[in-house]
This record gives sequence, structure tokens and C-alpha cells, in this order.
Amino acid sequence: MTDQPGRDPEQRLPATRPPSEPAPAERFSAPPALHKFELSPERAAKIVRQSANARWVGFLAAAITALFIALYYFYELGAPLDLTVPRLEQEAQAQAITEVERGYNLYQANCARCHGPNGLGPEEPSPPAVGGYIGPKLNDPMKLFAHLNATYLRNVLEVGGRYVCGNPLSAMPIWSDRNGGPLNYRQIQEIIAFLRSSADQEYEVRDPELNEPVHDPVTGEVKTFHGWVDPSFKPEPGSTPYPACYLDAIGGGPSPSGSPGASASPAPTLPPEATVEDLVASNVAFDKAALEVPADGVFGIRFRNDDPGQTHDVDIRQTDGTTVVQSQPTIEGGKEITYVYQPLPAGEYQFFCSVHPFMSGTLTSR
Repeated sequence: MTDQPGRDPEQRLPATRPPSEPAPAERFSAPPALHKFELSPERAAKIVRQSANARWVGFLAAAITALFIALYYFYELGAPLDLTVPRLEQEAQAQAITEVERGYNLYQANCARCHGPNGLGPEEPSPPAVGGYIGPKLNDPMKLFAHLNATYLRNVLEVGGRYVCGNPLSAMPIWSDRNGGPLNYRQIQEIIAFLRSSADQEYEVRDPELNEPVHDPVTGEVKTFHGWVDPSFKPEPGSTPYPACYLDAIGGGPSPSGSPGASASPAPTLPPEATVEDLVASNVAFDKAALEVPADGVFGIRFRNDDPGQTHDVDIRQTDGTTVVQSQPTIEGGKEITYVYQPLPAGEYQFFCSVHPFMSGTLTSR
């Protein structure tokens, strides 16, 4: 101990140890034969081969990565010279087709009962035996050109027929679930997509539940349909837009051409001795199937509209069902009017409602 008294400092230091020989290196390393810094020819050749292989692997990986990036770029954005369609555009086209096909099913399930399966309304070639189609014609090039645009259709579907002619008793219901209707916003958009689809595009009829193509039971082929909007249609020069209220184009308002006359013509008068027939419209039907009037003499029809929310008139046409002889203005439900008709030659004619042409009867002039 260094703190022991009575000893010299040297004697108080720890005892020194004699020097020891270092341990031989062979105890801690490989044999001397392995302590060589040069490579054998075999080892050098193997390293070169491994290095070359590694470079080739790296080159191939870089080439594959560059090729993938280039192909993906053209896949996303399209090849030069419009050789391919960009992926996003293809997806947008596929979604648009799906939207139209789903809108077709929604139209057939909800709208065709009034406007007809082909959108022709009262002009449908095969109307039902009872009631007919009471909705106005939709599949009309002039209407679809600008009048039945997406905004207008959305407003009508969201708030109902009151948006069309301002009639709160309109038979056109509200369809949007935002206002109590049965269809959500996606279904509203799909119906609009169908109504505005192009006539030069063919679509497949699909099962509403399975979304699988529907096959014709006779031919076995997939059922298809075309849109309504004719992309090549252009109104005649000088024509005016279709009126906001379709009734104005049928009667009781401005004509579709919109050309005002120089002055209003006086209303026709009915002579006191003229024959007057009574006619009532109720439940979208006339109460009489036949009328008889004197030939070559002015006559009248006292017409009462008992259909709330419906607009009717009484026009006269030939028995061919197409040639209109005399037309009258429409009246709304709950109103009455006496129509005055000019003399008709002896023969048979048809009286009908221009808004609902299936409402008709026989008019005999003798």
C-alpha cells in the first residue's frame, strides 16, 4: 500500500512485474500460407465474372424500369399521333355508357308510364288500351336541341311539373329525394344522361339488378337501344327556341315559330241558331265517343275540362288521324269554353285533344 508509514516512496509503490514475452501471432491469426495479398488467377477471373454479371443485372433492371415508365406514360396519356386513347378518357367513356344504360332502366321504370317507352308521349305507336300516355313528347329534335337541356331537366325532376308551365296541380310528380321523391341525386343524373344521350351511339339493355346484358328470347342477341339527341340536327334559319311551356306549342299560346301577327284577329262568333254540342273531359278521357253536327254550317262545342292539373282542347282532324282540319286553344282543368267551328263538308271526322291525342271520338257532319 502506498500509505503505509516507515517505508521509502519506492517501497510504498506497487511491486513491479517482470517483462513478459508477447504472445506469438500464430495464436490469433490464420496460418502464414494464407497471408498473401495477391489474388490467384482463378479467384480474379471469378470476381470479374461476378462483376460483369452484376453490371448486366443492373443494366437490365434499369432498362426494364425505363421501358415500364415509358409504356405507363403512354398508357395514361395516350400514344403520339392519337394511336391510343388515354386511360382516363377510356374510363370516362365507359362510365358515361354505364350512366346512360342505367338511366334507360330508370326511365322505363318511372317515366315511360306517362311519356311512353320511346319518349313520344301521346304519339307512341302502341299506346296502352286504357288511359294512354298523358305526358308530353320528349323525343323531339327541336326540344332536345336546347329546350330539354341538363339544367332544365334537373329542375323539373327536382321540383316537379310546376316548373314546366307554372301549374301547381301538374300531374308531373317530384322525383328528387331532396323534396320527397323516390330518386337520389345519382339516379337523377343517370336519367338526364339517358335523355341527353346521342342518337348515333348504340347502348346495351342491361338487367337492373344483375347489370348483365339482356338477350332477346327469340333471336338470342343482346337487346340494344339508341339515344335521342341527334348531333346533326340544326333548327331552320330564323326559327325561335321551343317555348318554355310545351302547351304554348300545342295551342292556347304563342306558336313555336314565335312570329307575332300584326294584330289579333277577333274571336269567332256563334250564330244564335247554330248547333252546340256538350263535351266533358274527365280522367283524361272524353265523356262522349261520337258527336253529330249539321254539314256546311257553323257549329259549336261547349267544352268543360274536369281534369285538375291537365290541359285539354277539342280539335278536328280527318279520319286518317294526321290531317288537322281545325284547332282550338287549350284550357286548364276546372275551366269551361265554347269552341266555334267553321262549316264542315258532309262526312266523318275525328275530334281529339291535341295534348292527349288518344282522347278522340267520331264527329259526323251531315
